[in-house]
Amino acid sequence: MVGLELSGLRCAFGERVVLDDLSFHVPSGEVVGFLGPNGAGKTTTMRAIFALAPATGTVTWRGAPVGDALRRRFGYMPEERGLYPTMRLGDQVRYLGRLHGLSERDAAAAATAWLVRLGLGDRLASRVDELSHGNQQRAQLAAALVHDPELVVLDEPLAGLDPTGIDEVGAVLAERAAAGYGVMFSSHQLDQVESLCTSVTIIDQGRVVASGRVEDLVTAGARRLSVRVEGDREGRFARDLAGVRVSETGGGAVRLILDPGVSLDVVLDAARAAGTVSEFSLRRRRLSEVFREAVT
Repeated sequence: MVGLELSGLRCAFGERVVLDDLSFHVPSGEVVGFLGPNGAGKTTTMRAIFALAPATGTVTWRGAPVGDALRRRFGYMPEERGLYPTMRLGDQVRYLGRLHGLSERDAAAAATAWLVRLGLGDRLASRVDELSHGNQQRAQLAAALVHDPELVVLDEPLAGLDPTGIDEVGAVLAERAAAGYGVMFSSHQLDQVESLCTSVTIIDQGRVVASGRVEDLVTAGARRLSVRVEGDREGRFARDLAGVRVSETGGGAVRLILDPGVSLDVVLDAARAAGTVSEFSLRRRRLSEVFREAVT
């Protein structure tokens, strides 16, 4: 389903071009990862959606140009803290719901419901600056969702969360997408992005360098092989094999990238000659490998 469309976004600060003809889309009903190295332009792109960055180009939602009225139906969670530190948590989220047009009664009910949903039901009377870093992340997510937005844009929402918090936030994002809403978030935790997202867009130097469904991206490209040889944790056996590159080592196994035409039997024979082989299996690419190859 057509959702958010960004077309030809350009943004420069003096001589420095931050966004360079950037175009991609975020379908409704999907969780989309928005990735890139530090300084790639991710935060500027998110701010441009909300007219907080001086970008040219077009931003549309379900085919309509995005203006102030449509933005009121979006939710935004910035990476930096955007909450009033001395305000009571329940009052603050309720207040933000009111700013989005909810009635007093509906804002209070929605604020309580989201704070309970995100594990903060016992902290409604706490000041924001009394919360841990992880709980402040949860509070910011509640603030972004209190008005039931059609699209939610989140800048590093998983930062500072423990594994339980990541699971809880991930479940919320999946529920939003399943209900037909648009979800876009950035993160450097690529293992989590791979498990949560249907598709990803990767940018570098303000341009899209890779985009598509996660399943397609991780199954494309050269064959990957995971091999564990007792006594050879660094994959020395493979370093002189033609058409074979060691891409990763760790945990006793090595990941190899095979050029087309490389025989698995040749690799297996070399591994056996080096020691006892306890693992030898084809693997799909990790999203981290897709990312590294796209931005180098």
